[in-house]
Amino acid sequence: MGIPAVDSPPRPPGHRRALRWSLVLTVCCVLLFVPVAAGWQPLIELDGDISRTTHRWAVGEPGVTRACRILTDWVWDPWTMRVVCAAVAVWLLVRHAALWTAVWLAAVCAIGALLQQGVKAAVGRPRPVWPDPVDSAHYAAFPSGHAMTATVVSGVLLWLLRRYGAGRALFRTALAVAVVCVTGVGLTRVWLGVHWPSDVVGGWLLGALTAVLAVAAHRRLRP
Repeated sequence: MGIPAVDSPPRPPGHRRALRWSLVLTVCCVLLFVPVAAGWQPLIELDGDISRTTHRWAVGEPGVTRACRILTDWVWDPWTMRVVCAAVAVWLLVRHAALWTAVWLAAVCAIGALLQQGVKAAVGRPRPVWPDPVDSAHYAAFPSGHAMTATVVSGVLLWLLRRYGAGRALFRTALAVAVVCVTGVGLTRVWLGVHWPSDVVGGWLLGALTAVLAVAAHRRLRP
């Protein structure tokens, strides 16, 4: 008597959706990364036009610039975001005994930071230079580490909220906060003259791709 064939279990719809989004985001990243790395002149000129305008505004509005520095250096700083992730990891361990998910969350933050620095080193794009700077930053410009970290952290934390049954009101509030954080940190980096606009867009795209792949990995690998 023959042994009946056993089909592999179908992938859940959420997993297939994550793979589709990861493909779309990968294409978008490549379409931006290649022109930046190649120094494509139309993009360089557009970045320069926007940055010169925002820098002129930043010099002329010291109060707004001071507020942007506080937000970008303290509220939306990558280390602040990582501390939030550490707090959530502790919450997962204490309230849900979710060791695997807590380790996954820490690994996502670490991989995001390494990926960010690796791309910066590979592209090696100089930051804007101004005769009258209002702020300073280190390392290469592309992609924006602030924008990427905010996107990764916001994405995975929103997914965890939904996964652990957050109510509609709480989830919508968290979504609104995430949108403000991700958008706001990108705008402050351009306003302060430490990133070109395409650096911020690159950080958003690479951060979204990292978050989507992290969620797909969690669904696929969780014991």
